Amino acid sequence: MRRVIAVLGLALIVVLPALALAKPMKEKPIKPFQNSQELLKWINDYRKNPEPQRAPEAVKAMSAQGSIREVDQAGVYIGFVAGVLGSNPEIADDLISKMFPLPPEDQVLVVKAIAYSGLPRWRDTMAKFVERMPARKVLIDKYMFGDKPTLTAISIKDDATVIDLNWGYYFATGWEAPVRRIVGALELSLDKDKVELLTIGAMAKWTLAQNASRNDDLLLLLKKISSDSDPKVRKPLTEVIEAAETLELSKLRKDALASIDELKAKGPESLRNYNWWGQTGQTVFALGCVAAAATGMVAAGIPCVVGGAASTAALKYLAPSAE
Repeated sequence: MRRVIAVLGLALIVVLPALALAKPMKEKPIKPFQNSQELLKWINDYRKNPEPQRAPEAVKAMSAQGSIREVDQAGVYIGFVAGVLGSNPEIADDLISKMFPLPPEDQVLVVKAIAYSGLPRWRDTMAKFVERMPARKVLIDKYMFGDKPTLTAISIKDDATVIDLNWGYYFATGWEAPVRRIVGALELSLDKDKVELLTIGAMAKWTLAQNASRNDDLLLLLKKISSDSDPKVRKPLTEVIEAAETLELSKLRKDALASIDELKAKGPESLRNYNWWGQTGQTVFALGCVAAAATGMVAAGIPCVVGGAASTAALKYLAPSAE
């Protein structure tokens, strides 16, 4: 009898795990995002607790909330989705597939995210979804066969929104490369000839300091970059690190305004009359912390530039007083 019981017990030990494996596992439903604050908080925390399976739902939430309707002001979102895809090449196709359906105007985010992802065969990935985005075929062709550059090839001098794109990529990955690209723009904060370049440099400086002041990992990363950085950026990067450590961020604003005033005063007539805050573009000073502070998002742990390019608030905050 004991032998029979032992045999039955052994059989159960062998069979039960097999039955458990054979039983189809129910896929856990993806929790939708209830509001923009929840979405932004998730993006902020993502690199510490990656949940790539929620990325399609995040894209749908961005669409529903209208966050990506103005593509020029959606750089952080585009960069973030690109980073999620680039850091998850084995499931990238599945993630993209689950982002549909999307309104044609919001499909631009998907196109750019694929092109900026850094996936080794991103063109093949793009080709798989051409039929899902017929309204975006012209844009797709420009990336696949034309002269549209990928993220690492876009010059920050030519397009200030690249700073937002790189922040988004960093939020998705925590990687050093996108931060180094932003640090590279600090050289422009020393420009003495062109107001628009000086403004872009100030934008890079401000966002680096703001984000590093709230993120110890980023602050440590900036110190590491400083040790082997180009001499041209070492001085402004040191100022960024000091401002982040002391929380004396207002000094950066004052210094930027002083530099602009000096350039306008000493430059040619075309620069002295340059309406630099408005004419450099609504996204050129994308300091989302200003808007975040106004809505209480900073206190909730929302990153500095998440929310796209909150330039309208930045312009109001940073514009010289009309004295």
